Amino acid sequence: MSKAGIGRKLHQATVRKLVSAPSADVVVAKSLQRAHVVDPYVGYLHRRWNEGVRNAAQLYREIQDQGYPGGELAVQRHLRQYRTGRGHAPDPGPKPPSVRAVTSWIMTHPEHLRHEDAGKLHRLRERDPELDRITRHVRKFAVMMTARRGDRLEDWITEVERDSLAPLAGFARNLRRDFDAVRNGLSLPHSSGAVEGNINRLKMLARQMFGRASLDLLRKHVLLAR
Repeated sequence: MSKAGIGRKLHQATVRKLVSAPSADVVVAKSLQRAHVVDPYVGYLHRRWNEGVRNAAQLYREIQDQGYPGGELAVQRHLRQYRTGRGHAPDPGPKPPSVRAVTSWIMTHPEHLRHEDAGKLHRLRERDPELDRITRHVRKFAVMMTARRGDRLEDWITEVERDSLAPLAGFARNLRRDFDAVRNGLSLPHSSGAVEGNINRLKMLARQMFGRASLDLLRKHVLLAR
């Protein structure tokens, strides 16, 4: 079959999918899903392409051996953008850190942060002024918690409220609503951790026995489990 014939068949198949689809949104969603399934293997495809391997079927088989769950057509679509260019795939560069990773770096004490992660966070803070201010606010609050410096709470809340970081400012305003309790919690050596732990244990036991036992049996279970 000629290339023109193949093209007509692909076009007809595409039209049939559009006609039979419940809505255009469904077609777009499925197309995006097929595109994203290649994402974890883009780096490998780029490297192999730049090494001179241009056969889509071969590249498909190679990433399939690595666990790629999609079809060959998605790989062909991804490689098509390079065939129309200079023949070399662009360098994808390093993968950006996830939100979870950056949050973990900010929440970790600087002395306990790995040197590599500390460097990444430092570079992010240099490029993003808002992230830099968030990190400073979070670390100041952490010092209040670990060093029992509740006397700094008022200054911390005032500083955060004056900043343009709306979510953090909302958190600070909520602290002001129960200011005395929060300041005491950041200053005094007393802790409700043991009480909270017992409450969580009781809730877990209640969920495990819900609908299967009476209150008397639950009481015995709690007393014997101590």
